[in-house]
Parts: sequence; C-alpha cells; structure tokens
Amino acid sequence: MPGCCHHRPYRHPSVTESAARSRLYAGCITCLNLSFARLTCRLRRLSGRVVRNALSRQALPVLDRTKYAAAEGMARGAFILADTDKGDPNVILIGTGSEVQLCVKVHEQLQAKGISSRVVSMPSWDLFEKQELSYRETVLPPRIRARVAVEQGSVIGWDRYAGSTGAIIGMHTFGSSAPLKDLLTKFGFTPEKVMQAAMHQIEQNTR
Repeated sequence: MPGCCHHRPYRHPSVTESAARSRLYAGCITCLNLSFARLTCRLRRLSGRVVRNALSRQALPVLDRTKYAAAEGMARGAFILADTDKGDPNVILIGTGSEVQLCVKVHEQLQAKGISSRVVSMPSWDLFEKQELSYRETVLPPRIRARVAVEQGSVIGWDRYAGSTGAIIGMHTFGSSAPLKDLLTKFGFTPEKVMQAAMHQIEQNTR
C-alpha cells in the first residue's frame, strides 16, 4: 500500500519464505471467493507447507468464477486468471493481491476495444519458480514481450517477470500519508495508468 509500503516487500521470498520455510501468499479473499479458513487449509494442503496469508484491508470486488479461473491456481504461485480466445494476447497484465482487480478491469476495457490481453495473478514468486519450465512459459510465454506488472510495493524483482522492456507500476519511494484514494492516484495505481502502460507496451512491441 502506498501509505505503508514497508509491509509489502515482506512478501518477497528472499526475506520470508526461504528463512521461515513457509509459504507466503499476497492475495485477497474477496477476489478468491473463499473464507479465510478455507483458503488457508486449501493452500496448506496443496503446498505441503505452513501457510501465511498477506491480506488487503481494502474493499475489493468479488470475481465471477464463471468468467475467471478458479483460485486453485494459487498453489502454483502464478496462474492465468483471464485470457483471450484469439490466440496470443497482445499484452500480459500481471498483478498480486489487490492489484489483480486493476488488471482485470483493464483487461475488460481492452476486450471492449477489441484488444486481446491476459491477466496473470502472481501471489508467490517462490512457488512459481518451483514449477516446471513448460508451465512457467505457458503462463508467461517468452515470445510475448508486451507486459505490465502492478504491485503496491517495491518494484525490485519485477523485471524478472515484466521483462527488460516491460512496464512496472510500483513504488520507487517509501510512500506518503494521505487518504487511500489520493495515494492510489498519486502513485499510479489506477485503471487509467495501467491502461496507458498497456497501450504503450502494445505499441512498443508491434512496431
């Protein structure tokens, strides 16, 4: 969160998961349509490790699971939440936790414009890196270079998934104190900013 961004980097495996030998997921229960107890039990069963959940304090929309992929994909660290039926997407939008809602909103706006996109929910870098290469390249195909990664935390490490030419919307400073809505706008965590980055990525990679 921009107002207290110091808590978000704790999600990074180098700080938490390796040291504590546990799994840390940056997710949002309202997005998952699961209760806290069910979510924790399910993730622990699927991962075989102690599970800690980093949850949002924000009011977030509930995703329609008839339109979007099931939450079981979390057990693999990252999964395709929404995709195109027109072959390869023009751009991949990557989010973690509450940022996924921004990616989904922009995905829907792009669809309305006739532009194909993919939304990847990535709650755990550590688990994703432990998946077989074929799975990782299915989720993030190397041939698709137009990418936007969004996290209300440090941008450190996201270049691995956004790529050398991808866009990363994140925190470059410690943060500020102000009403949440004002901070989200100030730091670019808005559908407009994500859309702008997505369109620039598409233009940059289709020349």
